[in-house]
Amino acid sequence: MTRSVYVTGIDRGDGRQVVELGVMELLTRQVDRVGVFRPLVHHSPDRLFELLRARYRLSQDPATVYGMDYHEASALQAERGTDELVSTLVDRFHAVTRDYDVVLVLGTDFADTQLPDELALNARLANEFAASVLPVVGGRGQNTESVLAETRNAYRAYENLGCDVLAMVTNRVAREDRDEIAERLGARLPVPCYVVPDEPALSAPTVAQIVQALDAKVLLGDDSGLARDALDFVFGGAMLPNFLTALTPGCLVVTPGDRADLVVGSLAAHNAGTPPIAGVLLTLDERPGDEILTLAARLAPGTPVLSVPGYSFSTAERLSSLEGKLSAATPRKAETALGLFERYVDTGDLIGRVSAPSSDRVTPMMFEHKLLEQARADVRRIVLPEGTEPRVLQAAEVLLRRGVCDLTLLGPADRIRKTAADLGIDLGDTQLIDPATSELRDSFAEKYARLRAHKGVTVELAYDVVSDVNYFGTLMVQEGLADGMVSGSVHSTAATIRPAFEIIKTRADASIVSSVFFMCLADKVLVYGDCAVNPDPDAEQLADIAVQSAATAARFGVEPRIAMLSYSTGTSGSGADVDKVRTATELVRSRRPDLRIEGPIQYDAAVEPSVAATKLPESDVAGQATVLIFPDLNTGNNTYKAVQRSAGAIAVGPVLQGLRKPVNDLSRGALVSDIVNTVAITAIQSQSPAPSSERKAAAP
Repeated sequence: MTRSVYVTGIDRGDGRQVVELGVMELLTRQVDRVGVFRPLVHHSPDRLFELLRARYRLSQDPATVYGMDYHEASALQAERGTDELVSTLVDRFHAVTRDYDVVLVLGTDFADTQLPDELALNARLANEFAASVLPVVGGRGQNTESVLAETRNAYRAYENLGCDVLAMVTNRVAREDRDEIAERLGARLPVPCYVVPDEPALSAPTVAQIVQALDAKVLLGDDSGLARDALDFVFGGAMLPNFLTALTPGCLVVTPGDRADLVVGSLAAHNAGTPPIAGVLLTLDERPGDEILTLAARLAPGTPVLSVPGYSFSTAERLSSLEGKLSAATPRKAETALGLFERYVDTGDLIGRVSAPSSDRVTPMMFEHKLLEQARADVRRIVLPEGTEPRVLQAAEVLLRRGVCDLTLLGPADRIRKTAADLGIDLGDTQLIDPATSELRDSFAEKYARLRAHKGVTVELAYDVVSDVNYFGTLMVQEGLADGMVSGSVHSTAATIRPAFEIIKTRADASIVSSVFFMCLADKVLVYGDCAVNPDPDAEQLADIAVQSAATAARFGVEPRIAMLSYSTGTSGSGADVDKVRTATELVRSRRPDLRIEGPIQYDAAVEPSVAATKLPESDVAGQATVLIFPDLNTGNNTYKAVQRSAGAIAVGPVLQGLRKPVNDLSRGALVSDIVNTVAITAIQSQSPAPSSERKAAAP
């Protein structure tokens, strides 16, 4: 039977979209086929479903997602009774369960529904769907005693109506009350209660949402500027010196359009990062002259400047009622929501209570989810030398919001902050270090000079070398000030990994540094090595690559079954190239008899069971290989790119292996998601039994 989770509430304004998104994230980590059903909808398409569809690449036909709209439901209930309404919705729900292993049910929203006893209707639907219930109680603006009483009453209400209550979620509570509420509810409820604090960034409208709500004209600004959250509103009327002191980080400045001094002053403050603002909203349908707008565009490129016809007071009234919404157009809010959910909800316990069936398939999304989850389990510090690169900053925002790792960004701090401000990114207390001015530069120069003295490197020369961000970042890793490094979005592979070869060097159990790609196919993950580092490894090196790749695969949840690839399978061919692979295979067997390995073997016999049954019927690897070792770089690099392009596979890597501490390289065409995945992999590589307290704190 399909297992279903019914997320519901007791009233409007509970912010349960955070919970619905978080539960969907959990389900898609476990199961390939997750369906969505919303019994009642105000209008189609539904905003939250569109977010889920975009984020989780759902192929479900939207027509099957919705039971009916509220007007139809109200009319049906009034004319033919609740039993008929429920019966119709149950039929439409079961049409979804036929195609999916798990269904996430999005309960009614208690907003202008005209349905009597909406809580009882949700409870009955959950029971008829055989779904477990996850009630959400909103605590915004309430004191501790009120939140406690409302949560206990909600639990009793659903339990008395016969529901299988998985857990309770109390959402949007005051941050300072969160711990006390969690402790007291934990002692009084028979099911877990997850208490989530209010997060202003989630309820703050984006500038784009303000444009839509006020039908504002966009005079200046780009997409990244319009995506900024308006965390506060500052209304301009004072003279400029007094006005500047009122600015707050992330505020939207609202001022009459004829106050050019406030417009220029606000944008100049943004340019200086004191503080970064969301944008400027001009009232009275007035706009500064072209020369002022030109200056504004130069002062703060991308920062929105908007215009509305109304007075400042009426505009303020409309702004006060605006609230940010999770949608497909606000991916950054989704990252914030997931980070909040994952921090305050025991996700391992919750997914265990759902008892979602584990899938044998491993989709690219499931693999990516697992990376983030594994990195988050033991948070490490990763240094990113390319701190002024916009893609790196966008990835940093995702990593920080999801709590994946701690970060150090290298580069001039003012440039990093300005670029982040222009992108609307809040780096919080992220560590920023400028190698050129850091107090670490002297000690790093001495360290590097000692390491490279045999090459004639003096302290004076080293002082210049370590100002390079990649050398500085590598030395941070070597000295224990960071756990790993990721670079390469604007640097060559050589510039990224040469410092690691010189400073970190290979592990004692590795003869060479090599690499793997995680090839995420539609239903499984394969490990390809070496496709990026070693042009023509000999038999000894090839054996080392195989052993390292098997260890990397196991570390990331891929059971290693090694195929040593060649143009010949078994004993069918001969020649120097085949003999090299055969020798390497025997070396692995002698060194690691515990590893399952086959070679030489052709690619089709390695991965296709029907071919394996003909060519190597007795092999326990042929047809089901997961780690594929290529005989040389030419073969490996071309194969991974061919599979990536022709099979639509997602290639995650290259992931370097064999170094004493992890450093990984990015493609210069890397997407934000590529950077996020690579940083997560690097964090996982650095995880070890060594306690976090052994890591040093870096000086700026």
